[in-house]
Amino acid sequence: MEGASNWGPAAMEVQAAPKAKFKIPVDDDSKATEFWLFSFSRPHMSAFHLSWFSFFCCFVSTFAAPPLMPLIRDNLGLTAKDIGNAGVASVSGAVFARLAMGTACDLVGPRLASAAIILLTTPAVYCTSIINSASSFLLARFFTGFSLASFVSTQFWMSSMFSAPKVGLANGVAGGWGNLGGGAVQLLMPFVFEAVRKIGSTKFVAWRVAFFIPGIMQTVSAIAVLALGQDMPDGNYRKLHKSGEMHKDSFGNVLRHAVTNYRAWILALTYGYSFGVELAVDNIVAEYFYDRFDVNLHTAGLIAATFGLANIVSRPGGGLMSDWLSQRYGMRGRLWGLWVMQTIGGVLCVVLGIVDYSFGASVAVMILFSLFCQAACGLTFGIVPFVSRRSLGLISGMTGGGGNVGAVLTQVIFFRGGKYKTETGIMYMGIMILACTLPVAFIYFPQWGGMLAGPRPGATADDYYNGEWTAEERDKGYNAATKRFAENSVREGGRRAASGSDSRHTVPVDGSPAPADV
Repeated sequence: MEGASNWGPAAMEVQAAPKAKFKIPVDDDSKATEFWLFSFSRPHMSAFHLSWFSFFCCFVSTFAAPPLMPLIRDNLGLTAKDIGNAGVASVSGAVFARLAMGTACDLVGPRLASAAIILLTTPAVYCTSIINSASSFLLARFFTGFSLASFVSTQFWMSSMFSAPKVGLANGVAGGWGNLGGGAVQLLMPFVFEAVRKIGSTKFVAWRVAFFIPGIMQTVSAIAVLALGQDMPDGNYRKLHKSGEMHKDSFGNVLRHAVTNYRAWILALTYGYSFGVELAVDNIVAEYFYDRFDVNLHTAGLIAATFGLANIVSRPGGGLMSDWLSQRYGMRGRLWGLWVMQTIGGVLCVVLGIVDYSFGASVAVMILFSLFCQAACGLTFGIVPFVSRRSLGLISGMTGGGGNVGAVLTQVIFFRGGKYKTETGIMYMGIMILACTLPVAFIYFPQWGGMLAGPRPGATADDYYNGEWTAEERDKGYNAATKRFAENSVREGGRRAASGSDSRHTVPVDGSPAPADV
């Protein structure tokens, strides 16, 4: 009877052609099959631009302090330990915030979840302008860092809007352009500081006034997400739940299917030493070049900015590479690409710690390291959307949280309290990258295979994803979206599997959907 139930009304709905209402081409799950970078068509591309910009603003807020650290250090009398503790605090708060964000995305949708975390953390940004001690500095950075959880909603949103052949690129560009905030802020804050100084403020007043700029940016981005965003191609979560088009899941089911999937834990570990390393470097790189090579604050900021600004091409390049490898080699190509790029990044990180005797060599190696490290981030989130459909948000949160855990551990072990010289800490950090990338070899999808083994005979994507639903839930059609995703992800089996695909796509139409209900 279970097999027969798959041919009931709910299953037939899976086979139905989508409603033609989007400007961008979509598949039968209403997910975009093309990526129009300079389009703002609703809801797919507008969600893309809202997600990356809001995450960009959160990155600016979280790392607004490091470019002005020499000034803040002198004004507040901070020690090296105080600065290290604040650096750890800035990335540690987001560990649990990202897990909560993932769950919120699964239950209430990325639009409300993203806007909520951004608005809740904005007061901490403004309060940075009135801090007067090491403890208040630590608290301001801690609570501001919660905003980095918006990364999870960014990746969840893109995975909900774009089809399997484009999800790596969409995630890579959204995440990469958001991460640009870590580089842009290295230029922005010194610029604002100097502008305020020229108006007539003292330097210890000017750095405080400068923090109003990231605060305003963050506030505006949250309002834009609420006013212009849409959770899914077919509407917001509340509307879809009310109409019965989307099953309202329980926290227990979402949690169970996330924590019992070992692939999520491995990706969280490896992401801890790609994105986690990027966060650690954002916290130390300006001060490192300022102190080690005796450059001025402006030059140190420019050098540090190149690390973050590489995200304009590196992380999107990783996502694009993931999709290209999938097109040729399936999921096995995505996994091999992640392992190779992150391993090369680890080697370059070791070299960066060794060439501290040369300013030019350090800058050159740092730029190369940033390209591979950030590309590995994009490659990671080219894989995450395929781990689970029912718990996609929480698994995105676990992976993103793993990045923050890696950043915290790296800062605590290598860059706090002066136990190691900074260059020595960088070298050891590279060794950690190499070690924590090895477990990628153990990720295996029965229907597609892994790095070291091919797919299991007879295994299908439909079996893999529908295993997250009980027979009763399948009978009620709760897994309809899962079945559509499984059908459209056939390319992950490689070129041979994709050649036999009958996946269906719509063609562009002139009209965009009307704004969804709030």
